[in-house]
Amino acid sequence: MDYVSTRGSAPRLDFRGATLAGLAEDGGLYMPARWPRITPDELRALRGLSYAETAARVLQPFVGDAVPPRAFARLVAESYAGFSHPAVAPLVQLDHRHWLLELHHGPTLAFKDIALQLLGRLFERFIGETGAPVTILGATSGDTGSAAIAAVAGRPGMRIVMLHPDGRISDVQRRQMTTVTAPNVTNVAVDGSFDDAQALVKALFADPGFRTEMRLSAVNSINWARLMAQSVYYVYAAVRLGAPEVEVSFSVPTGNFGDVFAGYVAHAMGLPVRRLIVATNENDIVARALGRGDYSRGAVVQTDSPAMDIQVASNFERLLFELSGRSGRRTAAWMATFERTGRLDLDPEVMARARSLFTGVRVDREAMQQMIAWARAETGRMIDPHTAIGLAAARTAETADGPVVTLATAHPAKFPDAVARACGERPELPPRLAGLLARPERFVRLPADAGALKAHMRALAPAGRRAA
Repeated sequence: MDYVSTRGSAPRLDFRGATLAGLAEDGGLYMPARWPRITPDELRALRGLSYAETAARVLQPFVGDAVPPRAFARLVAESYAGFSHPAVAPLVQLDHRHWLLELHHGPTLAFKDIALQLLGRLFERFIGETGAPVTILGATSGDTGSAAIAAVAGRPGMRIVMLHPDGRISDVQRRQMTTVTAPNVTNVAVDGSFDDAQALVKALFADPGFRTEMRLSAVNSINWARLMAQSVYYVYAAVRLGAPEVEVSFSVPTGNFGDVFAGYVAHAMGLPVRRLIVATNENDIVARALGRGDYSRGAVVQTDSPAMDIQVASNFERLLFELSGRSGRRTAAWMATFERTGRLDLDPEVMARARSLFTGVRVDREAMQQMIAWARAETGRMIDPHTAIGLAAARTAETADGPVVTLATAHPAKFPDAVARACGERPELPPRLAGLLARPERFVRLPADAGALKAHMRALAPAGRRAA
């Protein structure tokens, strides 16, 4: 399987090359050159398989000969062996139509674990094959950072530098990163929003000399391998609800558009998805784009759902590439306009194609809090603010008949203050995180300045340049 850039001018890479590169040299995002297809009979054959077995079958066409099937199946099995629920991603029924897909049973209690536990093992394998260590550079709005650090801490050949917006994530989210003592882990608190941190990552990747010097690679959802891995739970859930005979809708709490685009990946492969509901908080750039074609950047609003406090949804570029008929030239022109002006007005034909599958829904803080309270009172379940936004959107969006699955993206204990304000009960941390809030932290604060970040990374000594 070859991979192409959404902007059309970077060289094609194989799966290993695209995984290690993260961002394409032309600033675009890697996509498979073609969509592999999964037939109805192949979907039926997934019934009764474990999550790991399902993942190995669904993902092997994307991996191609970069990892032989038996070796890849072992990597996948190892990735999910430590999850606290035997189903990895269990379905929970709320009523006759609505379900939760619990994606928070991994080591850091968020859906990012499902992709990053696999990505960490892929990095380790590919680095071992090439002999070239890497510096993994990423930005997090809360959950990617801890999941990425958990996946690569202590692994040879990798150094990880993770940026988070200072003061804009929960204490639990921050401490899951900053209390890790592995010597190959560096945490940076950026004076600004997640968008500022993400812009720094893109700026450093766009500097060819620095990128080569540090051997940069990415774990954010700009890395194709992450989205690939996330597509599996759509397939896994839909098969358990009757696919291919039954079409399923999914409601996805959305910030950077990566998780919901993974649903598009499953759809493009042949999964019968009725609708993808794109649930946003007050930072509603994607909902506005899907509603009226207005993809325009605004000021980031700080909310109780920090993983969604984003005004530049990087993975929307992948959807634009698909909507353009996979034209790198047209996508590059759109992104140049957006990067220059902060605005992109999408024409009605393009938006009609998007709306055939996607529905954008904005959920404000009051509606989010009401949904947390409703879920606790009516179903007995405690949910986090991001899941509440997804469930509120699922219950208000207009969908045809059929099951609607809301992605439960994080454990409520990661946001105890917000949950307590909404339902009057404070969720407790699971035993695996006992003592987290008492552990010493280790991080540095930097301005949202590319020069300052480069200087800090170079000051990590020769080890920083060797990425080991």
